[in-house]
Amino acid sequence: MMAEEAERGDSPSGSQHDLDVQIGHGHFFTKKTFHKPTYCHHCTDMLWGLIGQGYVCEVCNFVVHDRCLRTVVSACSSIAANRVKNPVAHCWSEPGHFKRKFCNVCRKRLEDSLAIRCEICEYYAHLDCQDFVVSDCKECATYLPQRDKGTVVHFHHWREGNLPPNSKCVACKKTCWSSECLAGMRCEWCGVTAHAQCYRSLPAECKFGSLRDIMLPPSCLTIPRMDVPVETILGLSRITTLPVRTVSEEWSSSGDSKNEEEERERRSPREKDSKDKDKDTDTEIIRVFDGNASLKRRLYRTISVPRNASAQAILEAALKTFHISDDPKNYYVSEASETVNVVGERELEENSPIRSQLKTPDGKRPSIFLRYKDKNPDKGHIRVYPGGLRYSICHRVSAGYKNISVNKEMTAEEVITTALRRFGVELCSPWCVQDADPDNYSLIEVLLDRGVNERVLMRDERPWQIIQQSRKDSLRQNRMTRFYLQQKEDPHGPAISMFVGNLPTGLSQRQYEKILLDIIGKELKWQSFDVIYYEYGALVLVYTSPEKATQVFNILKDAVFDDKQLLVMLLPNIQPHMIPENVNPLLVFVNVKSGGCQGLELITSFRKLLNPHQVFNLENGGPLPGLYVCRNISYYKILVCGGDGTVGWVLSCLDNVGQDAVCQSPPMAVVPLGTGNDLARVLRWGPGYTGGEDPLNLLRDVIDAEEIKLDRWTVIFHPREREKDVAEAKVNIANDTNTANTSEDTSSIFVMNNYFGIGIDADLCLDFHMAREEKPDKFNSRLHNKGVYLKMGLRKMVNRKSCKDLHRHIKLEVDGKLIDLPQVEGIIILNILSWASGSNPWGPEKEDIFAKPTHYDGMLEVVGVTGVVHMGQIHSGLRTGMRIAQGGHLRITLLTDIPVQVDGEPWIQPAGQVVVLRSALKATMLKKSKNKIKRRNTEPSIFFPENEPLKPQSPSEESGPL
Repeated sequence: MMAEEAERGDSPSGSQHDLDVQIGHGHFFTKKTFHKPTYCHHCTDMLWGLIGQGYVCEVCNFVVHDRCLRTVVSACSSIAANRVKNPVAHCWSEPGHFKRKFCNVCRKRLEDSLAIRCEICEYYAHLDCQDFVVSDCKECATYLPQRDKGTVVHFHHWREGNLPPNSKCVACKKTCWSSECLAGMRCEWCGVTAHAQCYRSLPAECKFGSLRDIMLPPSCLTIPRMDVPVETILGLSRITTLPVRTVSEEWSSSGDSKNEEEERERRSPREKDSKDKDKDTDTEIIRVFDGNASLKRRLYRTISVPRNASAQAILEAALKTFHISDDPKNYYVSEASETVNVVGERELEENSPIRSQLKTPDGKRPSIFLRYKDKNPDKGHIRVYPGGLRYSICHRVSAGYKNISVNKEMTAEEVITTALRRFGVELCSPWCVQDADPDNYSLIEVLLDRGVNERVLMRDERPWQIIQQSRKDSLRQNRMTRFYLQQKEDPHGPAISMFVGNLPTGLSQRQYEKILLDIIGKELKWQSFDVIYYEYGALVLVYTSPEKATQVFNILKDAVFDDKQLLVMLLPNIQPHMIPENVNPLLVFVNVKSGGCQGLELITSFRKLLNPHQVFNLENGGPLPGLYVCRNISYYKILVCGGDGTVGWVLSCLDNVGQDAVCQSPPMAVVPLGTGNDLARVLRWGPGYTGGEDPLNLLRDVIDAEEIKLDRWTVIFHPREREKDVAEAKVNIANDTNTANTSEDTSSIFVMNNYFGIGIDADLCLDFHMAREEKPDKFNSRLHNKGVYLKMGLRKMVNRKSCKDLHRHIKLEVDGKLIDLPQVEGIIILNILSWASGSNPWGPEKEDIFAKPTHYDGMLEVVGVTGVVHMGQIHSGLRTGMRIAQGGHLRITLLTDIPVQVDGEPWIQPAGQVVVLRSALKATMLKKSKNKIKRRNTEPSIFFPENEPLKPQSPSEESGPL
């Protein structure tokens, strides 16, 4: 990772104490006696004994038995970044407190201080440890062209610690989790858990565990190559900007600190765990700057050393506090001051006490520089990684880096030429001319500091001079800098899909073009319109230039039109030919506003269990972006997390865009987050998600669910078609010849999935809807919503004027027959046998003139209710509704303005006619298997080895703990 003369990251340090041990894992072990119960981070057993029970790493606090010392495989945070071949930035949550979790950097508990977690993987870190976080999130889009589907092999992505309770090692079948320390290994893809000493014996290939049938493999996904945060492409609504620590207001010429607590937070993890040594007269706190840029920004870390400590001891402490695992002979310390000329800095003598060499007065806090000692500033080595070179036309390039010898005059173009030769990309055949041409490649400087930041080097830039300058500015950032050799042309394809929403609905393509060009300018015009969703005011633009697409994205995300903020999203591209056989990817939609905070919890869990690119937040553009991404997949499934309204929303979008997709009617499962959840009840998905269900089991149920058909109905409202006597009709025809045209213009059409209510039921629903619109923040609990319904129902019992004698104000025809209505205050037309949170107004099966109803028989059931008391009795199961009729075509004449509701959406309908007929639109739903065996939650791993023989991983395939 660091550009050095050689790979010294794991070299032993000869100047450490005799008890220090530094092996390939990079730890700085020191023998220690523990005065409270402590557990080994390798085997999870307690350390026993009175004196010198074990060892502790002075950098990352790794604790280990004496007997386990030689078998440690967990990497120290000082070298963890070196093991990352393809860095991927984490998507951080907002800072918070996480119970029963440990920091992946300093290995301490998180309860007592603010911490952050990755929304994609199980990586946790204190805010104070953010500088040393390793950018090793899951690679979720790894498609490369000219690679056959059958040759793709996915490897485990190991993460240490924070395992689910009761996790067992898949190799030795023993418990491998611990509630006392950061221990055990877990694959982020398949969920397999294992001991640190066992995981290397597992098969190298990851098959995605029990979710393989619905997992969207990374090898079939590409994401745009753009200078845009990964959170933006994933559609994460919570994008956290990590705070930058600065103490400019605390800096003074005397070196005093005005904030002792802030000072303490800058100490290394080892020093935080010790007593406040700065209050001891025999110790001293020293500020350490790792470069000139750190001094200008007042960014430092502190070390606590004896007052008579030598410069060598201070140097070793400074290296550890900056997590630098390297030979101290390559570094030196000097006094830091804003007035010191860097050229004239004086190296402090190694064996003399540092206090006697500093000009800082006694009692004042000294500051020093940690500097790199250049043996030969004119030449050295840099590491170049293959970015996008893994599969060329004639060569498979190794995934490892190459050490390239450079000097201060060597340009980036010369480095590219040398690197191509070292990687074996040569002119071995006429087809390789393009692959071996240096003009087709760029040298990318990648900085792994709080994410992954890339910069394309100019052809005449000198990489060695960049390295030299970064060493002077910040040693930590210098160690986090690496170079990648990358093809200029994106091998994933030039198309970049950009979704733009919140535009006016129903405009023409020319009008949409004018709106966008007025905002972005003609010079940034797109390559083409891929699709336009006229009814939703949304469209997808296609760009072929990443630079132009980045500019347009940055302009549109802040643009406003008609007082509405435009919505812009960058969409991933799925390569359908790379999806394995027997894999039916699952497209997940989550309405985070449903069910209180349950939607947010579910979307985080699904992003970790599945590929995050197959999980969409409906707050960002609704279902359209997800349906567009999956438009070319021959068969896939949909999981909707929300209420009945959310399900209807997704079905409505499928009706409009599904005709242009390869899979026009994908089967749909439901996780009920709403209040009623009647459709979810009929499909056996339960009355409502409580938060206690394991999201993993929900996904397993989707895999095992059976497909069924759901009838859907078209409801047409003609508000001005009133039934009048013949004389009045003749007068209207004579006086107004445009009556028919006017009626046609004002007609409205709705699609019904569940039920259609007229009268008291719709009136009660309307009151609730208006109350929720007035104060939406109060309606975030399923129990509270039902309580509001109850209060409104009691009020309706007192005031019955609105729907009294409803049977006199409407006429009903079923299949052409006029029905004689009984005395009712409400009529409910059912497509499913669940209404108002699980009630069945039709009642159980009995012998009468009606057939047994189902939700796919092409028939509707008409039920009457006599009032609020009758509705309450139906809810409690004491009574059923009044069976009125059953048929496939309904015509209802409203003689006055009456409240109506379709699938929970209420309004006051003017007098006129209502026609309900069977829709040509069909829906395929997923019904939970009835004979589902209830699982015991004893082994939460989603990995099933399938009797595979355990074979050790080869060194080239091994992915160590990061």
